[in-house]
Amino acid sequence: MDTDNDDEIKPLRCGPLKSVEGWVVFVTNLHEEAQENDVTDAFSECGTVKLVKMNFDGKTGLGKGYALVEYEKQSEAQDVINKLHGTDYLGKTIGVHWAFVKPSSGERGATNRDDNVRR
Repeated sequence: MDTDNDDEIKPLRCGPLKSVEGWVVFVTNLHEEAQENDVTDAFSECGTVKLVKMNFDGKTGLGKGYALVEYEKQSEAQDVINKLHGTDYLGKTIGVHWAFVKPSSGERGATNRDDNVRR
């Protein structure tokens, strides 16, 4: 049965998304001399860090200023965002945000693609 509502786009609720293996936060404005073990130590205050990924310049060996930090529990990732966002870390004010989020209904592409498939 075909109704007018079949073509309606249903927006997703906004909020954090889990990666394949955990909850990931994106850390910005890291000092270029920060190393993965430094970040792991600092971010372990809020929970068990599963993984830290940083990019380094191939010529200088210095960090590019950002990292991905993964936690197993959403509550641990949220705690680190609440505790460390906007704080001083190695002389720089860092930003800590969710790495993966559902867009709000007002953002472009904010649709649930499964709901938009005609059956």
